[in-house]
Amino acid sequence: MRRSWRTAWITGAGSGIGRALALELARRDVRIAASGRSPAKLHALVAECPAVTAFPLDVTDREAMRTAVTEIEQRLAPIDLAIFSAGVWRSVGVSAFDAAPIAAAMQVNYLGVVNGIDAALPSMLARGSGQLALISSIAGYRGFPRTAAYAPTKAALISLAECLKPELDRKGVAISVVNPGFVATPMNADSKGPMPFIISAEDAAKRIVAGLERGSFEIAFPWQMVLIAKLFRMLPNPLFFWYLRRRRAARSS
Repeated sequence: MRRSWRTAWITGAGSGIGRALALELARRDVRIAASGRSPAKLHALVAECPAVTAFPLDVTDREAMRTAVTEIEQRLAPIDLAIFSAGVWRSVGVSAFDAAPIAAAMQVNYLGVVNGIDAALPSMLARGSGQLALISSIAGYRGFPRTAAYAPTKAALISLAECLKPELDRKGVAISVVNPGFVATPMNADSKGPMPFIISAEDAAKRIVAGLERGSFEIAFPWQMVLIAKLFRMLPNPLFFWYLRRRRAARSS
């Protein structure tokens, strides 16, 4: 059975995948509650799309998230679909290891999602319906150099979704974990590394919505990057780390 929604709450809606999802869902006549840290970006989104209502907040503030859900359900309607898309990226490796960006990324990328579930889930459980979507990444499949502030947060989201799914199924609430490859967003606009099979945020949004409509647990794309990433996940550790050494040697030669 294909799912449909009347009201969706999206965090990280000011830019990137979150913004593209707000516009894609609005085109399907879904009322959008858009949250993010930048009121200016949210107001620009509202100006572009009247189906969007702005609820500015910081996802690391648990009480603000709870207050937002109360306001959304009072002003709009019960939340049918909650998409947690807020995220940050910073390259961190051994030579410049720093706990601060790692902690900040965990606060936004992982605990920001936990705060969102904490806020949205009670109403869904009371109704026996609803859908949660966690925007993770194929970076959560394996740890690569210089992703110490990012990959662990995405791995944690994948694990969290797996932990929650069996109980949520029994309660009538669906959960999906979204694992994109490279997507052209402001977060990686300054990246100097290769980004094979990169797609636009608009393309990503269409793929995500299609997967959510199907009720898929894992929504991963593009297939080329997913295949590569899952093969890496299957490699025995000695072979995986041998590959990384060879890759580094090839780049430095």
